[in-house]
Amino acid sequence: MPGMTVHIPPFCRLHPEPAPLHLPGTQLVRASFDATQLLAEDFQCSAIEPVRGVAKRQGEYLAGRLCAREALRQFCGQALVPGRDEDGVPIWPHGSVGSITHGAGQAAAIVGSAGQWRGLGLDLEKQLSAERAAKLAGEILTPAELQRAAGLDAQAFAQRVTLTFSLKESLFKALYPLVLKRFYFHDAELLEHDATSARLRLLLDLHGEWPAGSELHGHFAEFDGYLLSLVAIPAR
Repeated sequence: MPGMTVHIPPFCRLHPEPAPLHLPGTQLVRASFDATQLLAEDFQCSAIEPVRGVAKRQGEYLAGRLCAREALRQFCGQALVPGRDEDGVPIWPHGSVGSITHGAGQAAAIVGSAGQWRGLGLDLEKQLSAERAAKLAGEILTPAELQRAAGLDAQAFAQRVTLTFSLKESLFKALYPLVLKRFYFHDAELLEHDATSARLRLLLDLHGEWPAGSELHGHFAEFDGYLLSLVAIPAR
């Protein structure tokens, strides 16, 4: 039930304040966590199936699933934990769709009605430094994107690279479960954006419904040195 209590281990803290992004018909939950404080019994105490890996990987996974469980609890009144398929893609309860993201001590999950949304892709990134953005730009930005960003100063360029990276990650998360075909950073481009929304375009044919030239919309918000982005695909 919506008021029921679920165990949250001390290494992770859910944020009660409103989420940085809001999309109608969805519930988004965010958390901060410290993987170095993860205890061996935290998975069992949380009633969540453990995942293999180093403490960092385990902490990220558990924090993400805790966000997803809380999002589902708030959304539909059932504190359910998404499973995962052989590719590691979350399996959401029937009638729902969602996305999980984690990294750099932050995690978030969004869930919505499958009757309203076909795909949701959520990504959270720490803002890149100017030095790191300069090193990664060629891997993330297409030649056209690099040209459009050529006049930016170092800080603005780093923000553009971070935004482009995050939106393309969200785009992949939203589309991959629908097309089951992998694509990469140079297979899509950021066409334009304002303070909170963006327009992206596919540069390859993914599916009959998603040919090259297809455009999708994204949303984003910046907070505490992080960037949270979302690509949402409406139901037919």
